Amino acid sequence: MDKNNRIDFDEEYPWIADQGDGTYMNPILHADYSDPDAIRVDDDFYMTASSFGHIPGLPILHSKDLVNWRLINHAIKQMPLAAYDRPQHGKGVWAPSIRYHDGKYWIFYGDPDVGVFMTTAEDPAGAWSELHLVVEGKGLIDACPFWDDDGQAYLIHAYAQSRSGIKHRLHIHRMSRDGKKLLDEGVVIIDDPSLHPTIEGPKMYKREGLYYVFAPAGGVETGWQTVLRSEHPMGPYEARIVMKQGETPINGPHQGAWIELDSGESWFIHFQHKDAYGRIVHLQPMEWKDGWPMIGIDQDNDGIGEPVMRTLKPNVGKNHFPIEVPAASDNFNSHKLGLQWQWQANPEESWCSLSEREGYLRLYTQLAPEGEGSLYQAPYLLMQKFPALTFTATTSLDVSGLARGDRAGIVIFGYQYAALTYAIEADAGPELQFLEGDTDSENVVWSQSMTGVSRLWFRVLVEEGAVCRFQYSLDGERFDTIEHTPFQATVSKWVGAKVGLYVQSIQATGGYADVDEFIISRHV
Repeated sequence: MDKNNRIDFDEEYPWIADQGDGTYMNPILHADYSDPDAIRVDDDFYMTASSFGHIPGLPILHSKDLVNWRLINHAIKQMPLAAYDRPQHGKGVWAPSIRYHDGKYWIFYGDPDVGVFMTTAEDPAGAWSELHLVVEGKGLIDACPFWDDDGQAYLIHAYAQSRSGIKHRLHIHRMSRDGKKLLDEGVVIIDDPSLHPTIEGPKMYKREGLYYVFAPAGGVETGWQTVLRSEHPMGPYEARIVMKQGETPINGPHQGAWIELDSGESWFIHFQHKDAYGRIVHLQPMEWKDGWPMIGIDQDNDGIGEPVMRTLKPNVGKNHFPIEVPAASDNFNSHKLGLQWQWQANPEESWCSLSEREGYLRLYTQLAPEGEGSLYQAPYLLMQKFPALTFTATTSLDVSGLARGDRAGIVIFGYQYAALTYAIEADAGPELQFLEGDTDSENVVWSQSMTGVSRLWFRVLVEEGAVCRFQYSLDGERFDTIEHTPFQATVSKWVGAKVGLYVQSIQATGGYADVDEFIISRHV
């Protein structure tokens, strides 16, 4: 891997959608890029996704063919809200929309506790503007802008039932052309709890003089894709189901983006909720029939599409582009953390250094959150998404900088978490510990004396079904499996399980651990 954390495929990256023969397999990203939205700008494709309370937030991915994607940026480096100095599980960025208009890239999203925010950039890989609050309101989520041919702007959004008591209503407003404020009270374009008991995530488009709103309905795990159609942006709209699970293994196939190519092909990006893996990303072929889209393949001739698992790649005018995937491994040779890493809250400079020791990530001990009995509310966990169905994560730590009361290790994180940790206990000396915890408490379920050790290798083998086996090594060659594994990874609030690193102290700050590398590879 080079200094920019690009993938070296000699490492056998564990999930590659491009099959190298002109076809691809779903999912195109076996990672938790929840509620994806995407656009085409000339010959480039850009995608963003929900990031909730994780920082940096609003990921920006780039592709040349809709199959191979690379993580290139985050639009939010720090969340400008005081509460985000500590974890805000399940809050923050919900179902963003990305658009290109008037020479700029725009992202709108709803924060269910604050309102609808907007940010812009001239270059999606560059700096994004400070977040602007378009409209304040509790329960406003899943915001999408739309600029009509005459320049009039609109904003459509859904509602969070947990904040508003509403989950089956979509609302559209006229908006100022600069995207900074709403111009009216708007109208409800659908409110049909019998046919669409939950409807959210609207994305608005125009085709051949008609207005379309693509909106997932029926719930995350068991729902379907609905499309609304009207002759006027404010309605009235008629609705039709255009994709369902059918007999496929792809549950709840919905929420995403319609992409039209110069070749005339249409494609749809959506997610599938897959338990501990989170909401993984699929790409489906799409056709227009009698003014309505059909997504996937109509397997049973009922006029409703079903997802496909493997098909020809999109015709983007070139037969082959290099295989690319979001970075996962990191050898810490760069002056910046790889884009795959996220903290649990707004990071502080005192948490880590990439310059203190060349080629290493130095993680400084942070005090355990006061009054908390587990890692669930610790802001300084450095983690990334599960990148594949099965994979191995291996890291090497120099623990000679730790002091009494300190600990450092590798963690699998969710509502339930497990960590393999080197700890220096005040009364028992250095130990290797296996911890299991949840949102409230944590227990040491296995320990072993580990005196005279300055360097350790930790490994997690993630098997199908997100079953995790923890191992350790004293030489990087021979690994021993912890007796009390396997551990079943779980989701957290609206997100899939994560894997990563942490250091902590129960006594005083000042200690540190140096991380040499963090390697994601195929399951060994």
